[in-house]
Amino acid sequence: MPMSLDRKRTIFRRLHDSGCFVLPNPWDVGSARLFAAMGFKALASTSSGYAWSQGRPDNKVTCEDVLSHLSVLCAATDLPVNADFESGFAETPQGVATNVRRCIETGVAGLSIEDATGDARQPLYDFHEAVERVVAARSAIDASGHDVMLIGRCEGFLTGETDLAKVIRRLVAYSEAGAECLYAPGVTKREQVAEVVKAVAPRPVNILMGAPGLSVMELAELGVRRISVGGAMARAAWGAVQRAAHEILEKGEFGEFAHAAKYADLNRLFDEK
Repeated sequence: MPMSLDRKRTIFRRLHDSGCFVLPNPWDVGSARLFAAMGFKALASTSSGYAWSQGRPDNKVTCEDVLSHLSVLCAATDLPVNADFESGFAETPQGVATNVRRCIETGVAGLSIEDATGDARQPLYDFHEAVERVVAARSAIDASGHDVMLIGRCEGFLTGETDLAKVIRRLVAYSEAGAECLYAPGVTKREQVAEVVKAVAPRPVNILMGAPGLSVMELAELGVRRISVGGAMARAAWGAVQRAAHEILEKGEFGEFAHAAKYADLNRLFDEK
């Protein structure tokens, strides 16, 4: 019997209480089921990985697309799913609240709201406006009556604002506005991670690891509660395909296929569903 949605959400919240866990980021049903079968405890969607699977660039899919995708991911396994809900697909706090309510209905156990505008002229929402958007998301979750975690994201390091003090100011404000987990993708250096963890304590911190760097153990020792990989898993898959295709086109050889997953193993994995 499939696990109940309430149970998924309870398990997801408890994962943040102690220790450190890794959220792999599937981009379709197959990758979600693969990660679940391998033993991960929870999943997170990836805006970029999903967009690429649809032949589009990151941040160029619609709210309707993402809501449909989240429903599919949540139904794919018994693992709780955290939604990369970008900036809420709305410019106003009221619009964010409306879309957050819709996101909750997909079955997610958590969702993130980021402060990126998508406008290169002003990459981040004004500080006070960004806080209001988190407040709106918090209010929408509370009004729903569902135990969905809210993650507050500051995109400063990804948009050129690398003043850690300014990023931390936003994270603290998002925490005070009701975000239950804080996330600043691009913060990966040991000293920076330690500062963020200290500044928002006792709220849990999510760190993005999209490239070689600190290990799970090292991040855990710094007090990080959860680690996500964003589009890195999808990029790893695309990279393997690109290497195999280049080898065929440029050398007329098929050596890269030696590293491919085994046909029988994949069939056995998916036959269990």
